[in-house]
Amino acid sequence: MSRFLAPPPFKPEMTGPGVDAKYKKMRMQVFTGAFIGYAAFYIVRKNFSMAIPMLDQFGIDKGDLGTVLAMNAIAYALSKFLMGSVSDRSNARRFLPLGLVLAAISMAFMVWPIQAFDLAAHPEYKIWALIILGALNFLVGWFNGMGWPPCGRVMTHWFSQNERGTWMSIWNCAHNVGGALVGPMAAYGAVWFGSWFYGSHENLYFLAGTFLFPAAVAILIAIVAYCLLRDTPQSVGLPSIEKWRNDYPKNYSEKSEEVLSTREIFFKYVFRNKFLWFIACANAFIYMVRYGALDWAPTLLTSAGLDIKEAGWAYFAYEFAAIPGTLVCGWLSDKVFKGRRALPTIIFMIPVIGFLLLYAFFYENMTLALISLIGIGFFIYGPVMLIGVQALDLAPKNAAGTAAGLTGFFGYFFGTALLANMLVGYVADAAGWGWTFVLLIGACVLSMLFMAMTYKEEQYLVERNNGKK
Repeated sequence: MSRFLAPPPFKPEMTGPGVDAKYKKMRMQVFTGAFIGYAAFYIVRKNFSMAIPMLDQFGIDKGDLGTVLAMNAIAYALSKFLMGSVSDRSNARRFLPLGLVLAAISMAFMVWPIQAFDLAAHPEYKIWALIILGALNFLVGWFNGMGWPPCGRVMTHWFSQNERGTWMSIWNCAHNVGGALVGPMAAYGAVWFGSWFYGSHENLYFLAGTFLFPAAVAILIAIVAYCLLRDTPQSVGLPSIEKWRNDYPKNYSEKSEEVLSTREIFFKYVFRNKFLWFIACANAFIYMVRYGALDWAPTLLTSAGLDIKEAGWAYFAYEFAAIPGTLVCGWLSDKVFKGRRALPTIIFMIPVIGFLLLYAFFYENMTLALISLIGIGFFIYGPVMLIGVQALDLAPKNAAGTAAGLTGFFGYFFGTALLANMLVGYVADAAGWGWTFVLLIGACVLSMLFMAMTYKEEQYLVERNNGKK
């Protein structure tokens, strides 16, 4: 492992009355760094979905655009899994900003193939443009995979298990804040900076808003995140979170604070955990619904007669509605369901089916389409968050990044890339949008079935950790 990314050594532990004050201050500082840092990853993540309606003018099929879109998810799935293992053995303070800067640079370069090949005048070059866009979107996804694992590491080291559901639900809103900003940034960034970069070529203004402007903002946030983040409490001379809060789970040991080998992480704590495999499968179908509804919303809505600004605000509404939904779901899982995640996940997936039906029948009506997207966004992100929390709950702190990476791999590779991006894109081309909604509703049902399979086992694990068995 490079010295640059190696975890900082533990400092001598502080004692005395100043420990509590410093701990509270550092927790909020680190949480803020993790929140804004992760939000910024979403500013330079799925931007290509906003560009799809504008690329339609160059005669590119939805299936081909869906394949380019899928490159992001494939790379993210692989990276989140592999980088999870690396992050468990890395300094989160450096790991996260490095990934954010590299993702932003890759995103900025996506303007080049669209502009350089002049697709409006030379449609015969579209295959080369698509290949380069796919490669760059792959890089964007790969470097985005460096966001969640260090945040998972930070959250498990700075927040104890019994408070983690609530804090994770608040932190998880970061991706909704970042994702919600993509639509307005694309629309208004094009207006603010389009003429600056592209003069009279108004058909290219969207490049400034979709790719260049968000990339610049993300780089600035990476600098701020580096200033705020700290790897572990021990790296700044504070005791472990369990010791400070006197909040030890039943299965806690001092070994949880050690850096494990890659072999130990994968083969001892991750691959042999059947519970993780169940929730990974559920995650695939939840992500199919999440991104099947979100990534294609600008294309579906513009095909129904909306302009790109209205579609951008619909994108915003979907993501913004997720914030209260995620907070409610996290609070319920901690306070009402006492640390259980399966049942609230199932409960939240039921209304998603209802709003998908409303969306399917009335997407040509702007008001009803907006209500549908707000409803889906409100209810879908709670299950997204809870599966991430489950992964952290079910693995030692020093293997948390890898455990989350496994569920993330299933979510992004199978759920997002193969199902939400590629399958939905080709089905929309071949059979129309109606059949895409049938697929999404089927995914809701399958996600609930997989979560139901975990209920009894989760019940046992929660009771064991609470010392009831």
